Amino acid sequence: MSGAGAEGRRAGADTVRLGVAGRRPGADAPRPGAETSEKAERDELYARLRVYEGRAAATAGRGKDPVNEPMIRHWCEAMGDTSPAYRGPDAVAPPTMLQAWTMGGLSGHTDGTGRSAAYDEMFALLDGAGYTSVVATDCEQEYPRPLRPGDRITFDTVIESVSPRKTTKLGTGYFVTTRTDVHADGELAGTHRFRILKYRPARRSKDAEPARRPRPVVNRDNAGFWAGVAEHRLLIQRCTDCATLRLPWLPGCNACGGAEWDTVEAGGEGTVFSHVVMHHPSFPAFAPDGEGGPYAVALVELAEGVRIVSNVIGVPYDKVRVGMPVHLEFLRTDPDLELPVFRASEGG
Repeated sequence: MSGAGAEGRRAGADTVRLGVAGRRPGADAPRPGAETSEKAERDELYARLRVYEGRAAATAGRGKDPVNEPMIRHWCEAMGDTSPAYRGPDAVAPPTMLQAWTMGGLSGHTDGTGRSAAYDEMFALLDGAGYTSVVATDCEQEYPRPLRPGDRITFDTVIESVSPRKTTKLGTGYFVTTRTDVHADGELAGTHRFRILKYRPARRSKDAEPARRPRPVVNRDNAGFWAGVAEHRLLIQRCTDCATLRLPWLPGCNACGGAEWDTVEAGGEGTVFSHVVMHHPSFPAFAPDGEGGPYAVALVELAEGVRIVSNVIGVPYDKVRVGMPVHLEFLRTDPDLELPVFRASEGG
């Protein structure tokens, strides 16, 4: 939730929930295939894991740098966020930068504020029991007050909850939620909850159904985009105040903060602005041969000037290049999902 619109809705605290791969499996949320409460009661490992609830995962953490304008500028440039709220003498930091100010970088936190012994012990228990794989599932943030250049950041992290054993399509395991309270000059500025699944991978039988792509997260802010995709139309938001186009869809305009918008339909022509080749982890649903080999992920710049992340089809992954002309198609990946993709143009 970046953009001036996020700042304007702060009656109390803003809350952002960021789903990963279309899932938000809360630690206390019932799920199909979950272990019954009776089985959970017999789960000795769960009883041992619950001892760690409420214990510190990291304490007395300190941000390596105060909130600063260069970092804000780099973030906004990377995100394509041009909101005036993040520039000038009264600038604030984008709310979704909250976690950035607590990160230790490649060298980590070297002042004794890293992970606690309790956190390492809990994960050693899980690893020792065979729950060695991990996947992030979602995070939730709250912003009691904006961060401003010069704020000194401190933070504490607690192991907030461990779920009973759950069975998912990935495998069986436990959802672990940590909560980080971020303070600016001693005042609570934000809360960051992060949830992961520590699991034992499910064994796939030879007769298992083909892997499916993760479901996109559809919410009230982007439902119109996916409704357009269902009609084979790629819709771009347009601010009715300043006519700025934006993609992906957002609740407010990055340029002027306007909340009103309409849409224009993309013509479908574009070029590859940048791309990466994914080698690991292998994901059969993204590979044409179904074997999970390397595949290309491209940032496509549309003729209208906005950009979208998608796949380039019709050309081997190692032939995708910057500047390659592409045109829009709609690909049905399974009976329940259709996605906008881009086919390399002839002679590209």
